[in-house]
Amino acid sequence: MNSQTMKTASFDVDAQKSFTPLCPDELPVAEGDRIGGELNFMATLASLRIGSKDAHSPQAPWVVAGHQQMLQPTGLEHADLTWVSHCVPGTAGFTLLDELPTPYDYDYFVWKGVEPDLHPYGACYHDLHGKLSTGVIEYLNSQGVQQVIVGGLALDFCVKTTALQLAAAGFRVIIHLPACRAISAEGATRAIADMQQAGITVAATREETARLAKA
Repeated sequence: MNSQTMKTASFDVDAQKSFTPLCPDELPVAEGDRIGGELNFMATLASLRIGSKDAHSPQAPWVVAGHQQMLQPTGLEHADLTWVSHCVPGTAGFTLLDELPTPYDYDYFVWKGVEPDLHPYGACYHDLHGKLSTGVIEYLNSQGVQQVIVGGLALDFCVKTTALQLAAAGFRVIIHLPACRAISAEGATRAIADMQQAGITVAATREETARLAKA
């Protein structure tokens, strides 16, 4: 399939201030506030722009008081680990990075984790088991999209899971690494390996992403 027949979408995954040093008490990812321009670049290679945001209750049962209590099993079916409160609607952490459009300016937008007992990572399903669709896969299929360029926060959780879900649904997926940041270097290495094993292409530069998008 060549670039004249392959329809492309870009996907900004959870590019919210909660995942940046701008909100140090939430889930700050180093340099997470520096990816806005790269996400906008991705959009120039696509005919549709998709986005997602976490939208969580501060009283969710997986919320813990401090970072030292995070990443513990919860025993919940659809929220596997504990996290500090983040991405609460109406707070600064809920908002997208300043360089990005508003959610209403995207072609399709997903809010995930709204129910207190749900904490999905991928943007394609509301649950952890791939049963309750957010509609994004169906939307992309309805628009004839075959290829998706993905970036956002954080690479080793929500970006990776979204990319794997898209690949499993049959889309050709390109990760634009300059538009991603990871919680840890080790997590980034594992995420890249997992995605490549699933047939996802990982591009390190704008030039590489643009070339791959047209391949």
